Amino acid sequence: MPTEEQIRGALSQVMDPDLGRNIVELGMVRDIRVEDKGVTFSLALTTLACPLKDRLVAEARAAVQGLEPGLHVDIRLAEMSDEDRQRLFGAREAGPTPAQQLSDVRRIVAVMSGKGGVGKSSIAAMLAVAFRRQGRNVGLLDADVTGPSIPKMFGLHQAPSMGPVGILPVESRTGIKVMSINLLLSSEDEAVIWRGPLISGAIRQFWSEVMWGDLDILILDLPPGTSDAALTVMQSIPLNGVVMVTSPQDLAGMVVRKAAHLVEELHVPIIGLIENMSYVLCPDCARKVQVFGPSQAGETAARLGISLLGSLPLDPELAQRADAGQIEDYPAEAFAPLADAVWERIPAVQCKPMFGGVG
Repeated sequence: MPTEEQIRGALSQVMDPDLGRNIVELGMVRDIRVEDKGVTFSLALTTLACPLKDRLVAEARAAVQGLEPGLHVDIRLAEMSDEDRQRLFGAREAGPTPAQQLSDVRRIVAVMSGKGGVGKSSIAAMLAVAFRRQGRNVGLLDADVTGPSIPKMFGLHQAPSMGPVGILPVESRTGIKVMSINLLLSSEDEAVIWRGPLISGAIRQFWSEVMWGDLDILILDLPPGTSDAALTVMQSIPLNGVVMVTSPQDLAGMVVRKAAHLVEELHVPIIGLIENMSYVLCPDCARKVQVFGPSQAGETAARLGISLLGSLPLDPELAQRADAGQIEDYPAEAFAPLADAVWERIPAVQCKPMFGGVG
């Protein structure tokens, strides 16, 4: 049978791709026991909602079994305590950065879909536009680091400038403050080929090192899926809540339910569900044509126990305006009541970040 020292050595080869360190160094490996029947140990995760947990368990089991063919390995999952997380992320708990100290962001809302292709970024952009039209001070953080689209929608190409205490976001034509990785690239077509730790670090920097100033609301456009980036936002930024976006297909509903369960496990409030691309309005007879089939949004919202905030049409004009960088010129009559519904349901209290708000 392998010794405890050998087991730790094998497990030190297993890396947490989000944190960029091995699981032994991170203090995740605990209570190793070597018995006649095999090896037992606990794997303490920063959160049991970690989307990488199955991968970490599989790699840890394979690493130990590599010490002795046929070895039985029993891995028990656990969750770190607040004290454990504070020790692990102590550098991020040092307090607000100078940029944060000089900013006053009163509401922070993330827009999330789980599945790509449902128009999540368009919804995030139109929420920002609608709130700005109501006279509110609005910021828009593009957290989709590997697939940023917000700057193109607003026709923004200039790089952010550096202020005395942090990065100054770029302002759109109507005064929406925008930050995106695409504003920092030499070309908008340049690919961001980054692993999880770099993506997570960039998102935390966009929150902590940007001088957002006085904002009534900051909207975060999350990438599709439930992995590194979404987890980073919900663990390190003090959100008021999350708006979920889906489309009529049952497949989209299934994926958004997965994303909603992640949000619930992290104890972040869900403001409600928006169905996008619900129908096309016939230009000749004004009939609503359900090109993607009957709506599943009501059933999805009911299964999740959340509000269906509204349904939006598939509108070619919105796509044309976004491609031309003129999304602020889109009329959006159907969007105004939906934006009101979101605003009315934003919880007053922000969630306490699990890892602090400093990148």
